[in-house]
Amino acid sequence: MRKSLTDILHNGQQSAVASAWASAEAADDFEPLPAGEYVCHLVGIDLFNARTNGTPGAKMSFRVIEGGHAGRRVWLDCWLTPAAMAMSKRDLGKVGITDLSQLEKPVPPGIRCNVRVALRRDDDGTAFNRVRAFDVVGIDEPERDPFAPDTATPPVEQNEGGCPQ
Repeated sequence: MRKSLTDILHNGQQSAVASAWASAEAADDFEPLPAGEYVCHLVGIDLFNARTNGTPGAKMSFRVIEGGHAGRRVWLDCWLTPAAMAMSKRDLGKVGITDLSQLEKPVPPGIRCNVRVALRRDDDGTAFNRVRAFDVVGIDEPERDPFAPDTATPPVEQNEGGCPQ
């Protein structure tokens, strides 16, 4: 059975959601990024199979961190086939992946890259981005979670009986 809004909105949420709906402007559709170079963080590498033929690959996901397009993402497919392996090893090696087993682990946070993005068009005119190349330019300290415990607190000095002084 199909749920109604009252089924999913509780504890006064209905008026808040209705107010937000009334005051919000519809967002524009995302257009592809303009061709150019972007400062990005590598935010993940996901293993996948191509929808059309099942070819295995590793999809590198980059998030733009500077400029007017901050927050947008672009992707680079590294194909795990004998024909593409040299290029995939080159690109994955730039971020420290030197063994296939490393693709099973999460990406370390803060890998800063300069990513060169091209704008391409399909035969039907649909525009899309393609990562042409990237270079790792540094490692940024991850932002501190304000709710994380403070690990920099010095230990409490204790007297000989083990009680705090």
